[in-house]
Amino acid sequence: MNNLLDALLHAVVYAVTAGVLLLGAYYVLDLVTPGRLGQRLRGGADSDATPPSNSAGVVTAAWMISNALVLFTAIWTNGQTSLGVALLWTLAFGVLGIALNTVVFLAVEVLTPGQLREIVCAPGPVRPLAVVAAAASLSVAAIVCASIA
Repeated sequence: MNNLLDALLHAVVYAVTAGVLLLGAYYVLDLVTPGRLGQRLRGGADSDATPPSNSAGVVTAAWMISNALVLFTAIWTNGQTSLGVALLWTLAFGVLGIALNTVVFLAVEVLTPGQLREIVCAPGPVRPLAVVAAAASLSVAAIVCASIA
């Protein structure tokens, strides 16, 4: 019974930690894109409101999945160690994943013509550059996950 209670406690601690880091990841993406990302994702009901951006949705989804994969791998590979050690790995690699995603996002903007941040938030259909930014984010996750494992 103690093993079950310990496992449940660990699950709660990991879920809260990962949730905070994922919220932080979303906030960082919000900072590097123009305007309010939430408004770009939701769009508005009014005719004067900002129309939704499908490109922002694709990039945000990839960004969140990317960071969640890093957190998952850090937890999964360190689950047999003490909670403190596993939590430290989760925090360290979670922050690293967010930082590397930000660097790669900005590097894609520098290396491609146009303004990636503006293109990502443009209303309408998904733009090819948004798909490239999403793929770059998932690539970061694959590399960071491989370095953890």
